[in-house]
Amino acid sequence: METTPARAPVWKLVTAPIFDFVTVFVVAGYVIGKLTGQTTPHGFELQGWSATAALAVIFAYFIIGRRYLGGTIGDRILGVRRPQPK
Repeated sequence: METTPARAPVWKLVTAPIFDFVTVFVVAGYVIGKLTGQTTPHGFELQGWSATAALAVIFAYFIIGRRYLGGTIGDRILGVRRPQPK
């Protein structure tokens, strides 16, 4: 018998994706910038296809995390349980 998870507070539902986006943006941006030589003394500056690749990684992170792994890192840290697709 399946039960629906209890609804998380709104602040958690809003904070988790923001936390995830910032985290993945920084990590993916830095790694792609390092691999393509687009790092600067203050971080990274992605242009062209490398910026598109970073956006694709961010998009894939959310799809894979929510659909196949049962939640993203932010969901797990904040204890947000989302219904899984069937």
